[in-house]
Amino acid sequence: MRKDHFDVTGMSCAACSARVEKSVAKLPGIKEVSVNLLKNSMTVEYDEAALTSDGIVEAVVKAGYGASLREEKGSAGPKAKAAPSPVDIAKQEYEKIWRRLMASVVFAVPLFYISMGHMMGWPLPAFFHGTENAMIFALTLFLLTVPIVFINFKFFRVGFTSLAHGAPNMDSLIALGSSAALVYGVYALYKIAFGLGHGDLEMVRMFSMDLYFESAGMILTLITVGKFFEARAKGRTSDAINKLMNLAPKTAFVVRGGVEAEVPVEEVEKGETVVVRAGQAVPVDGVLTEGHAAVDESAITGESIPVEKQPGDKLIGATTVKSGYLKMRATGVGDETALAQIVRLVDEATSSKAPIAKLADKVSGVFVPVVIAIALVTAAGWLIAGKSVEFALSVAIAVLVISCPCALGLATPTAIMVGTGRGATNGILIKSAEALETAHDVKTVVLDKTGTITRGEPAVTDVLHRSDMSAEEFLTLAASLEKYSGHPLGEAIAAKAAEDKLPMKPVADFAQEPGKGVRGKIDGALVCGGNRKLMEEFGLYGGMEKELEEKLADEGKTPLFFVRDGRFIGIIALADVVKPTSRRAVNELHEMGIKVVMLTGDNERTARAIQREVGADEVIAEVLPQDKEKEVRRIQESGQKVAMVGDGINDAPALARADVGIAIGAGTDVAIESAGVVLMRSDLLDVAGAIQLGKAVIRNIKENLFWALFYNTICIPVAAGIFYPSFGLKLSPMIGALAMSFSSVFVVSNALRLRLFKPKFAAAAVAEDGGEKSGARCNIATITVEDKTEVIKETKGEDSKMKKVLHVEGMMCQMCVKHVTQALKNVAGVEAVEVSLEAKTAAVTLGAEVDDAVLAKAVTDAGYEVTGVEAA
Repeated sequence: MRKDHFDVTGMSCAACSARVEKSVAKLPGIKEVSVNLLKNSMTVEYDEAALTSDGIVEAVVKAGYGASLREEKGSAGPKAKAAPSPVDIAKQEYEKIWRRLMASVVFAVPLFYISMGHMMGWPLPAFFHGTENAMIFALTLFLLTVPIVFINFKFFRVGFTSLAHGAPNMDSLIALGSSAALVYGVYALYKIAFGLGHGDLEMVRMFSMDLYFESAGMILTLITVGKFFEARAKGRTSDAINKLMNLAPKTAFVVRGGVEAEVPVEEVEKGETVVVRAGQAVPVDGVLTEGHAAVDESAITGESIPVEKQPGDKLIGATTVKSGYLKMRATGVGDETALAQIVRLVDEATSSKAPIAKLADKVSGVFVPVVIAIALVTAAGWLIAGKSVEFALSVAIAVLVISCPCALGLATPTAIMVGTGRGATNGILIKSAEALETAHDVKTVVLDKTGTITRGEPAVTDVLHRSDMSAEEFLTLAASLEKYSGHPLGEAIAAKAAEDKLPMKPVADFAQEPGKGVRGKIDGALVCGGNRKLMEEFGLYGGMEKELEEKLADEGKTPLFFVRDGRFIGIIALADVVKPTSRRAVNELHEMGIKVVMLTGDNERTARAIQREVGADEVIAEVLPQDKEKEVRRIQESGQKVAMVGDGINDAPALARADVGIAIGAGTDVAIESAGVVLMRSDLLDVAGAIQLGKAVIRNIKENLFWALFYNTICIPVAAGIFYPSFGLKLSPMIGALAMSFSSVFVVSNALRLRLFKPKFAAAAVAEDGGEKSGARCNIATITVEDKTEVIKETKGEDSKMKKVLHVEGMMCQMCVKHVTQALKNVAGVEAVEVSLEAKTAAVTLGAEVDDAVLAKAVTDAGYEVTGVEAA
């Protein structure tokens, strides 16, 4: 059996993709066929002994669509390079529809103005008025309509082809209505000419009012507007795989014949020696053979803290060497690398997703044949009743024209356009309609840890020092030494000292010890900092040190030990701290009845510590990228709609597999491209906001579809002449065109209500344990070394003062931060104010008791909303 991927062009709705799938499925030797409308792609598994790829392409072409075999990414030669990518196809389709729309509008605007000018009382040139100018009026409308018809001829080609195959779709009804209106308009032209030639001015007056050219032109233009919105959504979802491929370096430094040479990464062969320096990306998978280095593997494993690599350790392609120099033996190249496997997973996950059938297309499956039948029955009925052919044809065309599904075609894209625009103003970027269509039904949210729940970078959380030296003295020594290390942990310690405005001391004879730490002389004393191996080297790793290390590890922290002149002086613990709003976001999802699962490549101990801190329902730790995708699929198989939230390359397959992929805006381009929703502010609270937005948009779409169908239910009987026998009421073509336009205006107006959308968060969502500030404060402690057991917590003087945290809504920029800060500083008793735009909080340090209401009023008077005040 062979499995091939094809690019398909010309599909416009769910009926089209079903038609393509049905045409290919009936071929001999076909085992499985899956058509993806969103990606304009098709995956076919078939017996190559019974069928060829050319035969499959031919079947698609016979069905009225275009198809081409997609070349594999690893193919070499000019043919592979010439093959258009899905990204190019989507972009070309978008640009083609944009040009069609612009060209249509150029002719549609004057067409509508001239045709409706008489009825609306708009100023028109004199040569358009009166029966003597009827031919000028009619020919002008005809000449404005013909270009629109040719510009949008695709509707006629696809619509009539589908009709000929017995599978009418939305395009079929558009083509029928437009064609009938156009043909009748040409017939009316001849009647006007006949009337003018024979002096029958009544005939001229009647047929000059029975021109359907404006209906044909406006139908095609308005539907093209809807198609444009759909193409724009499609065009943004196809380039995740290209972004993944671009992560790996284009070249590699390979040792050949004892000489280091730079070659294209595609030419690296298994077993070759590859050289990688600090700041460079590892080009292929391999094993470290020489050197030591700190490697940032967060892109693949999700681990935020660089991993120390020693000879014999495995290296993963697309990871970054932060410090050091290494030589490696290539073990995985080309399609065998971990990155290539992630690319394949993303592609398979997106291809296996069945295209979500739009409700409008489902309705049209019944609606289109019913409308055609009503039009035919109406014409036959009036002929039997003795009416003229002109009367019967006029009524039948009125049915087709007034029921043409402009409102149905606009119901979804307009609501999505307004909803996504409103989402963007709230920091929620919606990339596809599919994300909105499923977000409202999400029951489980899967959260990546690193960079999503946590900040994605280490920060100092604990400073434990000997009782015979101050915290400032200890931190000064540690930071002075570590600032030369170039290691992210050392940089975090130096940043903490800078934050506390501590002076740095000069360091002499600085040296790094791979796998242990760093050392140097400060004020003539040898100061060393590093991991447990450093302590063991000095014989200082005893019961107390082990107990402290295990306690910190249980809290998800990484301890660094420091020694001065062979004497243990303290520990600095670091961790990837939880973001300020993560705990509140988890609580908010719980309030909405949504289960929260945390997924991470970190070790079990760290993961459990973070779970306890944020309150997640379940945690799955130590998972590789493919395992993340499997876990999401496992939850889906239990019948749950799953939203995956992540920020790294390693999250891309899971983001693509999930029903809704939500990427943190500060994350990698690949995660953002693989997801359907991007949180621009990197705030987990916006996950709840995105789900609420999805509910609001879907509700709006259903309202639009209801009113569009309700309109047809009322107008079709009127157009069919149901009131003509009793009241002599026959629907004028002008009234029909106006009513058809009104239905579209109504749908758009209803969609505009989404501009009022604003996420609503429960006021009680703040954790009672101060989860809003989790990980934000450093614990200072004294270690009583004498008894080796007691750890005494002592906070700095400023921490003994009363602190309160206000939750403030309405801040949008740094000017807002400035206003809130100044308003609180003006309150008597307030000594210090720290406002966080990201966390939407204002932390105040009080020198005296200040009532919560006074603090809230100060912020409210500045023009902002206080949703809660709590003690820190």
